[in-house]
Parts: sequence; C-alpha cells; structure tokens
Amino acid sequence: MIRKCLLLFIFLIGCSNLLLAQAWGGGADQNDLSFGFSFSYLQNSFKIIKQPNWRQPFVDPETGLPVSSPLNSISSKNTPGFAVGFLTRYRLTEHLEARVTPSLVFADRTVRYNYANPDEDITKSVQTTTVDFPLQLKLKSDRIGNMRAYLVGGLKYSGIIGSKTDAANTTPMERSLKNVSSYSSYEAGFGFDIYFEYFKLSPEIKLSNSFGNILMTENTPFAAPINKLSLHTFMFSLYFE
Repeated sequence: MIRKCLLLFIFLIGCSNLLLAQAWGGGADQNDLSFGFSFSYLQNSFKIIKQPNWRQPFVDPETGLPVSSPLNSISSKNTPGFAVGFLTRYRLTEHLEARVTPSLVFADRTVRYNYANPDEDITKSVQTTTVDFPLQLKLKSDRIGNMRAYLVGGLKYSGIIGSKTDAANTTPMERSLKNVSSYSSYEAGFGFDIYFEYFKLSPEIKLSNSFGNILMTENTPFAAPINKLSLHTFMFSLYFE
C-alpha cells in the first residue's frame, strides 16, 4: 500500500508538469488566511517494550491459577485506517506558514500474542476512534510554475472518543487491551503544492510517533507483560485548498 501511495505521488507530480505554462491556484496562496479539507490513508503499529518477566503465564487473581501457557512473543503489525479533516492555514512569510489540521481518525491497532501452546495464540485489537489536533509549521520552496515542494513538522494532540469496554463477567483471556484516553505525538513529513485552475492540491507523506506510554495499565493477561506502548503512524494525505 505504501508503494501505491508513492506511485500516486509521482503521478500527481507528473500531471503538474503539464500545467507549468499557466499560473493557476484559485488564489489559495494570495490571502494570509485560507481554509481547506483533507482525506488521508494511514497505517498504525505499536512499538512494544516488554516487562522483564513477560514470558511468565498470567495468574488469575481470583483462582490463583495460570490462565495460559508461557508467552513466546508479542508483536504488532501495521493496520490500515483512514481520516477526514479540515485545514486552516495562516501565512507567516512567503516561505513559512502555520496550519491546524483537525481530523477524525478511524483506525484499529493490533497486538499479537504467541504462546508455547499454539492453540492459545491470539490477536488483540485496540478499537478506537480518535480526534487529532495537529499544530504544524510548513516550510515552502519557491514556486516553479504550478508546483512547489515543502517540509512540514509539528506536534499533535489525540483524544479517543470511542473504545471497547469489558463486561463485568468477562474471563481473563477475553479481556481487552486498552490505550489511554489522550496522548501527544510529534510528526514530520514532506509534500508538494500543485496548483490547478480553481484550487490547490497538496499530496503529503508524514510520519508520527507518540510521546511516553499510551498503554492503559491493567492486571490482565494482555497488559501485564507489557511495560510500554508507543504508536507509530504512516500517513498519506491529500489536502484541497
């Protein structure tokens, strides 16, 4: 999927070369303040730091008995998602602008637990809907015809507005893995402003990593072996302005 995003990136840049003879853009850069919207494809994965005794079977505090065999591995694979958002841009100088891009993000995150008994292997999905509030600085190159390149970086606050909860009678091996309700991240990326007749299109690739530990600490078979979780996100976005 990342390869497809890069191919789309190259295609859009190629299209922009056909427009170099006309100074288009719909006036997107002529005002200090402008607005737009975005659509994004993203992939999430966890960076996992385990407890020193992470292999030991979890003991049910009610029965005093282990609920599984010893762990062999804990891992996290990339899972896809998407986001829709708005853009508010303010020009600071000819080559520098500040922007806020609040987005509604729909994406699951998964952790895979492999046990000594393969029949017990399980993947836990952290189901969330998140509202992101990024504050970014965008450093732009000179405009060449109807295209310019840029770098972008900043900080992002994320708040979870939907998550799975466990019923009161849930067994230990049916318990959920949960994240904290809010966290912050840093992000950086690059993109291109492509000027069409009535609007500006900005394809962008960005990476972000969360600060601190986003694991909700609980005495469960899935949270207890983990010392720290941090979230790594790849995002491909199309901004329309």
